[in-house]
Amino acid sequence: MYYIENKKYPCSTSLTMSYIGGKWKSVILIHLKEKKRYNELRKNIPVITERTLSLQLKELEADGLVLRTVHTQKPPLKVDYELTDFGKTLIPLLEAISEWGKMAAKYNQKI
Repeated sequence: MYYIENKKYPCSTSLTMSYIGGKWKSVILIHLKEKKRYNELRKNIPVITERTLSLQLKELEADGLVLRTVHTQKPPLKVDYELTDFGKTLIPLLEAISEWGKMAAKYNQKI
């Protein structure tokens, strides 16, 4: 059993999924292997809504996986997003998930 911030997790997998679970978090994280601006993320993930992207980025930032840097105080704001050192530890996992997805796509084409 794992306890983090008064939340209980029955196993390490459920703890991991609390960070990267959901439809978009892992997709956003894999695109942030390199520092990107908000609009670059929107272009890289065109099917995500602005609201969802914004909310997911806030959650990832709150979890300590993503660092948000604002470069100007006046609109339009110039904002960069990048992985924190803690977030970078997920890169091997995310790359493995990506490779598995490529294999699954090939496998399903054979069915």
